[in-house]
Amino acid sequence: MSNDSKQAIHLRDYTAPDFLIDETHLNFQLAEAATTVNARLVLRRNPAGRPDAALVLDGQGLDTRRLSLDGKLLGTGDYRIEDDKLHLLLPLPEKFELESVVLIKPQLNTALEGLYKSRHMFCTQCEAEGFRRITWYLDRPDVMSLFTVTILAEEKRYPVLLSNGNLVDSGKLSNGMHWVTWKDPFRKPCYLFALVAGDLKYVEDYFTTKSGRRVTLRIYVEEKDLAKCSHAMSSLKRAMAWDEKAYGREYDLDIYMIVAVDDFNMGAMENKGLNIFNTSCVLARAEITTDKGFQRVEAVVAHEYFHNWSGNRVTCRDWFQLSLKEGFTVFRDSQFSAEMNSPTVKRIEEVSLLRTVQFAEDAGPMAHPVQPQSYMEISNFYTPTVYEKGAEVVRMLHCLLGPVTFRAATDLYFARHDGQAVTIEEFVGAMETASGRDLQQFRRWYTQAGTPVLKVRGDYDAAVQTYTLTVQQSCPPTPEAEQKEPFHIPLAIGLLGDAGSLALHLRDAPDFDSADNTQRVLEVTQREQQFVFEQVREKPVPSLLRGFSAPVRLEYPYTRDELAFLMSRDSDGFNRWDAAQQLGVSVLQELVVAVLQQRPLELDPKMVAAYRVLLQDETLDPAMVALMLELPGELYLAEEAEVVHAGAIHEARQFARKTLARELRREMHAVYLRHSPGPGAYQPIAEAIASRSLKNTTLSYLMLLHDKDLMQLCLDQYNNAANMTDASASLQALLNCEADFVAPVRDKALRIFYRRWQHEPLAVNLWLQLQATCHLPGALARVQALLQHEAFDIRNPNKVRAVIGAFCGQNPVHFHAADGSGYAFLADKVIELDAINPQIAARLLTPLTRWRKQPPAQQLQMKEQLQRILLCGKLSPDVFEVVCKSVA
Repeated sequence: MSNDSKQAIHLRDYTAPDFLIDETHLNFQLAEAATTVNARLVLRRNPAGRPDAALVLDGQGLDTRRLSLDGKLLGTGDYRIEDDKLHLLLPLPEKFELESVVLIKPQLNTALEGLYKSRHMFCTQCEAEGFRRITWYLDRPDVMSLFTVTILAEEKRYPVLLSNGNLVDSGKLSNGMHWVTWKDPFRKPCYLFALVAGDLKYVEDYFTTKSGRRVTLRIYVEEKDLAKCSHAMSSLKRAMAWDEKAYGREYDLDIYMIVAVDDFNMGAMENKGLNIFNTSCVLARAEITTDKGFQRVEAVVAHEYFHNWSGNRVTCRDWFQLSLKEGFTVFRDSQFSAEMNSPTVKRIEEVSLLRTVQFAEDAGPMAHPVQPQSYMEISNFYTPTVYEKGAEVVRMLHCLLGPVTFRAATDLYFARHDGQAVTIEEFVGAMETASGRDLQQFRRWYTQAGTPVLKVRGDYDAAVQTYTLTVQQSCPPTPEAEQKEPFHIPLAIGLLGDAGSLALHLRDAPDFDSADNTQRVLEVTQREQQFVFEQVREKPVPSLLRGFSAPVRLEYPYTRDELAFLMSRDSDGFNRWDAAQQLGVSVLQELVVAVLQQRPLELDPKMVAAYRVLLQDETLDPAMVALMLELPGELYLAEEAEVVHAGAIHEARQFARKTLARELRREMHAVYLRHSPGPGAYQPIAEAIASRSLKNTTLSYLMLLHDKDLMQLCLDQYNNAANMTDASASLQALLNCEADFVAPVRDKALRIFYRRWQHEPLAVNLWLQLQATCHLPGALARVQALLQHEAFDIRNPNKVRAVIGAFCGQNPVHFHAADGSGYAFLADKVIELDAINPQIAARLLTPLTRWRKQPPAQQLQMKEQLQRILLCGKLSPDVFEVVCKSVA
C-alpha cells in the first residue's frame, strides 16, 4: 500500500455490519515454520445491514490454502483477494458456514500484532485490528461471537495451551502432540480473542464471589519468575472484592488467568478470562521492583480485571468509542488505587501526568477529542486524551451527579447494555436517565478537543461582606475546530481565612444540610459567569479547582504570599501541593528569563522559607511532603512556556534545586536520617512507600552539594539497599552528580548493578532508563553506546522505551541539543523501527511533533527530520499519519 492510498476513516460514515458471526470455531496447529489456522464461521445477514451486500472479510499477510461455503470447496472464480480484503463473489443465503484454512508465520511477526512469538512462547495481541493477521474475519468490535478454540502443539515445547473461557476438553496424540479445547460462553468481538502456548508454570489461588461461586485464579510465567507473582495475585483478589463492593460487578467465568509476556506493545490486555500482560506490569519483587513498580502492577492488574465489565461484557460499537471502555476503566482503577493507597498522592500523580503529557497533546498537531471524528490508523489513538482525559470526563460526571447517583447510573448502564457493543452516547444516556439531568452541553467534553482555560477573578466587598468570583472560560483552537462552544465545567472551591476554611453561602443557592459547608462545586456553563458568596467576614484566599475537579488550565493572580498561605493552610491536600507547584512555576519562570538575559540568578527567599516549613513539620504525610518538595519538572515548565528554551529551563531548575539544598541542608539531612530506619522486611504499603519517597527526595537534593561525606551517605545506601527503590534512587543520584570525584564511584556502581541483575530484564530496563535520562554532558553518546550493549534489543518494546523513549521523551535538555543531533537520532530510530514495529515507531515520534513551541532554529531542525522521515520511502500507516499531521 503506497502512502498516497492511505485513507482516513470517519465516524460519520459508520454503518452497521452487513453480516453477523454467531459462532467462531478456530483450530490452530502450532509449528515452528508456520502455523495452520482453520476457521469455521457461522454467519447470517444482519437485519440492520444492507440486504443485498456481498461478504467482505479482513485479513493481512494470510497464505490462503482453502475456502469452502456450507461444505462446498470454493474455486478462484468464487472469491477475490485484494488490498487485504477477501470478497466473496457468489450469492449468499441468509445463514451459512464459511470455512477457511490459512498459513501464518508468527515467528516472523515483529509487529507483535495478531499471533506472534515472544522468545519461546506463542501469544496474541488482537486489539485493535490484530485478529485479521490470524484469519479472515469481520475484524470490527460490533461483531460479537461465541468462540470455541482448539489448539494443537508439540507437548514437550508447549505443555501449556490457553485461550479464552473455560477448558472443556483435552487430549494427547501418539506423535508427541497434544491438544486442548476452550469455550467462551460469552459473546465477544475478535479483538478480545487470546491464545498462549509455551513452557509455563503458574501460581494458583481462589476467590469466592459474593454469590458464592469459587473462581480459580492463575498467573502463568516462566519458571524463573514464579516468586514474583504474589503481589499481582493479592492485587487481583483486592480488585475483585473492590469491584463487587464499589460497582456490584461479579466475575463470570470458572477461571481467571494472567500470562506474563516479555515482548508486548502495551502494558496489558483484557482478553476475556485470559489477560496477557507485559512482564513489567505483573512481575514484582522487592529486590528488582521499585515502589512505583509495585503500585503500577496493582493498578494495571485492577484495570484489566475491571475491563471484564467495562469493555468486555459491555464493549464499544466502533473504535471511535474507545474511551467508552478505556476512559471509564481508567477512572475505575484510579478509584481503586486511591482507596488502596493515599487518595491525595494518587490524585497528584494523575494530574502531573495529565498536565505534562495530555495537555501537551491537546496543544499539538495530534490533538483530538476524547471521541475522535476520524483516524487513519487506530493504534495512533491509544492516547492520553482517550485514556487519561477520558477518565477525567467520567470523574466530572461523578462530581456533578454525586457518588450515589453515579453508582445508580453505572448499574443502569450495565443492565441495559450487557452483551452489547455500544456508544459513548448510550453511556451518557444512562447518566441522564439515572440523574434526571440534561447532559447535552456536557457531551462537548467528548466531541471538542483542547484544554479549556478558566480565568478567575475574585473581588471582596468588606462593606456588605460579599466575595464575588468572576469566571471566564475559553478554549484554544485545535486542528478539528477553531471555535469552541462553552463546556460544562465543575469547579470545586473553598475560601480560606485566618481562622481556616470559611462557610460558603452562595447567593441564590441553598446551603448544605450537612455540617460541612466549606466546599462547593460551581457549575460553569457560560463563557462568563459570576458567583457571589455572602456573609464573608474577612477577605479570603480562594482555593480553586479543588481535587482538580476538571481538566482545565486555571488562571488566577495569586501572589506568592497567597500561594505560601495555601501551601500551609489549605484543607484540600491536592491544592496544597498545587500551590507549591504554582509557586515553583512562578519562581522558575523568573529564573529562566534571567538565564536568557544572562543576569545573575537569585532564588526568591519565600520559596526557601516555604520549603523549610515543610521539612520541619513532622505532622505532615511524608508522601505529600516529598511531592511538594519536588520542583515542577522540566516537561511541565516547557508546557507552561510560550516558547520552550530547554537549556534555560534546565539551568534555572538546577540552580533552584542547588540553592534549596544549600540553604536547607541541615533540615534535609535530618529528614533523611529520620526516614532511614534499620534493615527490615520490605513492604509495599502506603506508609513505608511514603517514608522511602521523602528520604530519597532529600537524598537527591543533598547530592547536589558535591560533598564527599554526602556522597558516602549515598553510596552506603546503594551498597546496603535491601530493595530496588532505595538502590535505584541512590544510583540515580550518583549518575546525576556533577562532581568529578563521583565519576569512578558512579562507573563502579553501574557495573555492579548490571553484573548483579543482568538476568532480570525488568531491573536491566531500569538500569538502561537511568542512564538514558542522565542529564550530565555526553548523553547522546551514552545512549548510542547503550544501543550496542548486549542488554539492548530493538525488537523488544520495553528496551526501546527504556533507552530511545526515555532519552527523547524524558531528557529534554539533551534531546533539544542546539546542533539538532537529538532530532536526527530520533528520526533515524523511527525509520529503523517502522520496518520492525510500526506501533512503537509511531509512539516514539511524539517529541518531534511538538516543534511549534521551540525557538525558530529548533523548529527548522525538527521539521527537517519529520520531512526526512516522510521522504524515506514506504511508511506504515501508523508513522505516516503522525508525520503528515505534524508537518501540515
